Amino acid sequence: MTDKMKNLIVRTISGALFVAIMVAGIVGGLRGFILLFTLITTMTIWEYTGLVNQKENVQVNRLISTAAGGYFFLAMAGFCSGLTPSVVFIPYLLTVVYLLVSELYLKQPDPIADWSHTMLSQMYIALPFGCLNVLAFQTDSISGQAVYNWTL
Repeated sequence: MTDKMKNLIVRTISGALFVAIMVAGIVGGLRGFILLFTLITTMTIWEYTGLVNQKENVQVNRLISTAAGGYFFLAMAGFCSGLTPSVVFIPYLLTVVYLLVSELYLKQPDPIADWSHTMLSQMYIALPFGCLNVLAFQTDSISGQAVYNWTL
């Protein structure tokens, strides 16, 4: 068996496993959905900030950016499901303000680039994943309560 064929088999198995995990997390109910996409959100931001930090003169706070993105997804899940009021977003906003203000005192060569990469991780990764909750939780016409709807 050639190396290309082995590579194809490994990629096929990995892809099938990924699809199975995604389907199980979505169909598995509310907890599975929230756990799966919180994990995906945090891992994606962690990977993004790691790649950005390899650039010259850019240093993003990897841990806090990742925690903020994960918290944003959980806050959106709580808000869209009707479990928490809108004040659940205040800690997230304070974290974003902290990330912006802390760049002023770190004496980095280009704090504007650090700001832009930090905010891009939140807008490009955390926001779209957080908006999945808007699709996942629909208002029941009879009871008026938000219910998890995995079909969307």
